[in-house]
Formats: sequence, structure tokens, C-alpha cells
Amino acid sequence: MPEFPCTLGIDCGTSGLRGVVVDAAGTVLATAHRPFPAGTTDPALWASAMDAVIAELAPTAPVAALAIDGTSGTLLLTDAAGNPLGPALLYNDASAADLAPRIATLAPPESAAHGATSPAARLRRLQERHPKAVHALHQADWLAARLTGRLGLSDDNNALKLGWDPVRRTWPAWLEAFGIRTDLLPEIVEPGTPLGEVRHGPLEGSRVTAGTTDGCASFLATGASAPGDGVTALGTTLTLKILSDQPIFAPAHGIYSHKLLGAWLAGGAS
Repeated sequence: MPEFPCTLGIDCGTSGLRGVVVDAAGTVLATAHRPFPAGTTDPALWASAMDAVIAELAPTAPVAALAIDGTSGTLLLTDAAGNPLGPALLYNDASAADLAPRIATLAPPESAAHGATSPAARLRRLQERHPKAVHALHQADWLAARLTGRLGLSDDNNALKLGWDPVRRTWPAWLEAFGIRTDLLPEIVEPGTPLGEVRHGPLEGSRVTAGTTDGCASFLATGASAPGDGVTALGTTLTLKILSDQPIFAPAHGIYSHKLLGAWLAGGAS
């Protein structure tokens, strides 16, 4: 086992969860993967896969810190203790598409919350099903909270499609006008912000930092970091990202911008 501190990245995708341990230079030291049924909406399966990956990777290196990415827009509601109140609604779930026209009348055109699979629309539907809900969390938020015990936190990137304004860094007023319970919305921090420490298990005491979306993580994994750098990633969906010194919004073409690396990551997904 290496004697120097390492970091662990966890990626929760559509059909499985992966982990990779790297050293300070980014050299891959160990990897692990646990599949689950494609399109699963059961958070318990995500958690079980994460526990198994951590158990496999923890003995390979001293993990000082970790971060988690998840599918962009996957959403669930929990009680005050973080227990899911039902199945999650995945990023590609269009069951609340009938609410999209109402969002179109309220949200600014540059918002990433538009469209048939809008997380804002799905949150409206979820809160109707679960009126006693306390927290609205994304996939990566919930997994991180399961490690730290800190609920009600998300990052700029995961929150974007829920309606978060990345320029003003605020939850906009139109969400309440749309009928969203604003008390459900998480506090937003920048990716990389320390969230707490792992409370138990083989990584107890390791620092947990705020993660990002799977698409943004795939960009970071290439080492791209300068304005003009672009990355195309093909998974269950195709994502295209390019780093810019200013935000770019072209909703008619499905293009929006994440705040990342002190710059703007513009792009879209199929």
C-alpha cells in the first residue's frame, strides 16, 4: 500500500457504480465496479454498490478525501433522517412533461430547467406524492450525505437543471411561483467544498468533498483545464463540453453552462 495520501472518486451511473483511487499526480492506483440493473430507481441499490466499492478500494491506499458524481438531474425526496420516501426519478424521466409548458412561461429562456425531463417538473410531482418530505436531493447529494450525515447540501453543477441560477448563484423566485416548496431545496456549495468526514466504515475520518455531475466529471477526468479545451464523452448518453471564460446559453440547441474551475463549462447532452 502507498504511504502517501490518495483520493477516491466515485461515479454513480445509469447501470453501475465505479470507484478509482489516484495519487497526487493523478496516477490510477486501483479501480472497482459494481453493476446494478440499468435504470434502477432504488437508492438502496446505489448505496449497496457504493459500500461494496469502498470496501474493495479502502485497503489499496490511504484515502485522505473522496468526492462523488452522479447522473445529472436524478432526484429523490427524503425524510429528516435522509431515508428515501420512494423511488428516485431519473435524469431521463419524462413523467412530469405535462408541467414543462408552465415552466416555459416562468423560467428565463437561458435556464437549464426547461424540457420534458425537467428536474423542476419532477420535483413538483414528487412533492405532491410526498407532502411530508424534508429534503430534495440529487443522486450524488444523497450518497455523500449517507457518508457524512449532513443533509440538505448540493453543488452548483447538480443543481443547475433543477433551476439553480449559476450566474447569480441563487435559487430564482420563479421556482416558488411554479409551486416548488423552497424549504426542500438544498444549500448549494461549489464542487470541491469540504462537506464533512466519513462517519463509519473502512474510510472513517476521510474527508468528503462536494462532487459534480457525471458529465462534468468526465471532462475533469481528461485533464482538460484551459478555455477552449473540449471533451466528448459517450456513455448511456453523449455529452459534449467545452471550457469557456464566459457562460454560453442556447436553450434552443440544448446548450447550457456549468460553473467549474473558476470558468464556465458549456455544452449539452443527448
